[in-house]
Amino acid sequence: MCTPAAVFLWHMKQKKKYTEGKIFNSLFHLAVPIILANILQTAYQLIDTFWLGRLGANAVAAVSISFPLLFLVLSLGSGLTLAGTVLVSQYFGAEDQEKVDFNSSQTISLVFFISLFLSVVSYYSAAPLMQLIGAGPEIIEDSVSYFQVSSIGFVFLFMFFAFQSLMRGIGNVMLPVYIVLSTVFLNLILDPLFIYGYGPIPGYGVAGAAVASIITQAISAAIGLWILFKGRSGIKIHFNQMRPHLFTLKRIVNLGIPASIEQSTRALGMTFMVVLVTGFGSEVVAAYGIGARILSFIVIPALGLAIATTSLVGQNIGAIKIKRAEKVANLSSQIAFFGLTGMGMLMYFFAEPITAFFIPNDPDVIKDASLFIKIMAPSFGLLGVQQVLNGVFNGAGFTKASMLISILNLWIIRFPLAFMLSHKTDLSYEGIWWAFPISNLIAALAAFIYFKQGYWKLRLFRRRN
Repeated sequence: MCTPAAVFLWHMKQKKKYTEGKIFNSLFHLAVPIILANILQTAYQLIDTFWLGRLGANAVAAVSISFPLLFLVLSLGSGLTLAGTVLVSQYFGAEDQEKVDFNSSQTISLVFFISLFLSVVSYYSAAPLMQLIGAGPEIIEDSVSYFQVSSIGFVFLFMFFAFQSLMRGIGNVMLPVYIVLSTVFLNLILDPLFIYGYGPIPGYGVAGAAVASIITQAISAAIGLWILFKGRSGIKIHFNQMRPHLFTLKRIVNLGIPASIEQSTRALGMTFMVVLVTGFGSEVVAAYGIGARILSFIVIPALGLAIATTSLVGQNIGAIKIKRAEKVANLSSQIAFFGLTGMGMLMYFFAEPITAFFIPNDPDVIKDASLFIKIMAPSFGLLGVQQVLNGVFNGAGFTKASMLISILNLWIIRFPLAFMLSHKTDLSYEGIWWAFPISNLIAALAAFIYFKQGYWKLRLFRRRN
């Protein structure tokens, strides 16, 4: 049985683990489980793409055109879960368990109501949204049904994201991994069952992939909330602490809104890139969808390092160890740059067989998607640096910096450049591919220069003094 004393001792052990000792070990223990969890989360989309690819390019295109809009809606609320990570990590570093629990309860309550609102709005906006981004007549019906069914599961997905973020804030990163691992295996079974049907269960086609995801998301959310209410894993939430507390909600919103805008601008950027791509036909849309999903899979180590850096920087700031927080940032950036550059080189040489794995019988899509991957691959290390430095700013509570860098990357550079290269040059749709590495380079340089100026540290020193 897990007693309150045992929980307290575990808290102190975790706190010392991440605010003392070797930084590389702290990063490793935090980042590896987070990366694994993110890989498993991405496996949902990859499994969907694998099974839907057997239905043809139009099925993949229907999901590909829906995915950026789904990501956009999720981004509007998921920034608030990052706010929970920041607050919980800082209070945990300061050894204030009462505020850890209270802020966790407030975060869960706020995220629940926002996710419920977004779920309803998204469901009834599906058809006009698909028409707005230019879904063709051959994929419009499937894209709408996939989006509507997916929107029903937003509440479950947000609840699990909130649970996951709170656990990461206190350094308990393995527990979400176990949950996601079990549901991914379940999704592997449910996907073909609901896509193609079996026995009394009818096949729902493209929408069946969303049905399978909702079931696994509901299970994940139920387990996560049960763990939080039991309070034996580092955080205990309470119903009586979920009543709106204006000061706390204001802090969560002030931290979460810039993070939501950052992620939303990324999702909007993906959506508008899809609008550009749709003008070149379903085959190019399918190629873009495969390339974008491979990209999301490859940058998972960068995102994992960024989230680990956010938690580690936040805990050290809570413990008033600013220099150690800066050392965390430097080491994490180096790991991201060299590690992802190496992965990018591997992706460059294996682009064609990987693409053929998803759509084995369409040589034109294979050619276009593999070219997309080859053009992007050398810039993966730069993307990693940008993500990690965004994690530093978030951990310091300066989420506006991450937001501005993302806006620079996607809206000031990538989208205008993609439009110019694809419509005003002979590159055609290949110009869209080239906009990715160029924007990654400029955004990484901007983040690095801003980091070296040290403004995020000055703000913290003024706050402490």
